[in-house]
Amino acid sequence: MKQQPASAQPVSRELRAWLLAQSAHGHSRVALFQAMLDAGWQHATACRALRLTPQEQAAFTAPAQPAEGAGMSMDAGDRRVDVLQRLQLPDLVVFGNLLSDDECEALMDAARPRLARSLTVNIKTGGEERNRDRTSQGMFFARGENPLVQRVEARIARLVGWPVDRGEGLQVLRYRQGAQYKPHYDYFDPAEPGTPAILQRGGQRVATLIMYLNEPGQGGATIFPDIGLQVKPRRGAAVFFSYPAANPASLTKHGGEPVKAGEKWIATKWLREREFV
Repeated sequence: MKQQPASAQPVSRELRAWLLAQSAHGHSRVALFQAMLDAGWQHATACRALRLTPQEQAAFTAPAQPAEGAGMSMDAGDRRVDVLQRLQLPDLVVFGNLLSDDECEALMDAARPRLARSLTVNIKTGGEERNRDRTSQGMFFARGENPLVQRVEARIARLVGWPVDRGEGLQVLRYRQGAQYKPHYDYFDPAEPGTPAILQRGGQRVATLIMYLNEPGQGGATIFPDIGLQVKPRRGAAVFFSYPAANPASLTKHGGEPVKAGEKWIATKWLREREFV
């Protein structure tokens, strides 16, 4: 990509072709925006070339910065939970000591007999389907299904300040060697025809908590490509991120890298706007 003189930076056909090619190779919009700025393109030209919305302009211009609170601990009711890392944009926290070793083992043991190929939501119909981008095995606990699930759900609710009844059931996933989940958003795309049916059960998803139940031998990190963040699985730790607007400007695109050795087990909790039924 060649910079144009500052006095004349038209959005040329060649520039748009370059942006389309980079996007096809998997580069995010925020990465392309930053690449244009680094190459000397004017802010207004980059925004115009990428057709950024006002929300995206605000989000992309403000880089992720550490927020206050990292290195502290929080009261989760029956347990003190460590704050290992905290960002302002996106609203993201990495927790340590959220689950004990015994709780991790118990969740895996209870989930193991019920595992099946993981499904994703079909955004066209509102139902579920297999997706080649997600190659894990998984199962759902009903909310409050047993004392262990009740205890974990109460701890999460206290920690993030969100009622238990506004959360989906706890999902446990196992990623064997080679399994992965390619980068995606957890909210339901408002533009898709199946979204209204999905939202009837509790409204839009507004946040995600991923808890690590074990540590794979190699690989399996949770990645956030738009902000260049990688969270390595550590037993008992978790990463929480919220997306109050169902928009890529939330910078919450994330994925699970392929497991290269061993297995990765996680438990996921999705939070909804209203009571989830």
